[in-house]
Amino acid sequence: MEWLGSTLLKAFWRPGLTSVRTRYHADKTRLVRRYGYEEKLWCGGVLPRTKGKELPIPEYRPANPWTERRALFGQNDYIDILGPGNLHPVKTLYTVPSWIRGVHGSEYHILLRKRKMWAKTGSPQTRPTKWKDMEKRIGYLYRFLNRKTKTGRSDQ
Repeated sequence: MEWLGSTLLKAFWRPGLTSVRTRYHADKTRLVRRYGYEEKLWCGGVLPRTKGKELPIPEYRPANPWTERRALFGQNDYIDILGPGNLHPVKTLYTVPSWIRGVHGSEYHILLRKRKMWAKTGSPQTRPTKWKDMEKRIGYLYRFLNRKTKTGRSDQ
């Protein structure tokens, strides 16, 4: 009985051929993606081309060179040379925060100075997240400076 099943199977069953790949590139059909989607950005070349509309050109307005900000720019640059000598140039930095004004040093020294000045105000209670971030940065810089930077040679 077994021989009957195997001979019938050999006689009638043939494996089907399924071609996964197409023979030529031209025979391939593209899958249409995003059907109905209209691209709003121009991807067609160097110049933007609109469909029948002209591009808006902004109205030319020249800058006023005599506004207060532009007219007084650099007025205190030579105050230490040309002035009477009782005013230091650091004192003329009005827009700079007080903990940065006239500081010589690294980020760590500036943050220490800022912490010292802000601790007396209500900053730790009013801005706890900012205060915590500053404390974390000071801790990181403290550890970095103590572990990673080289100091002078000791004779021990």
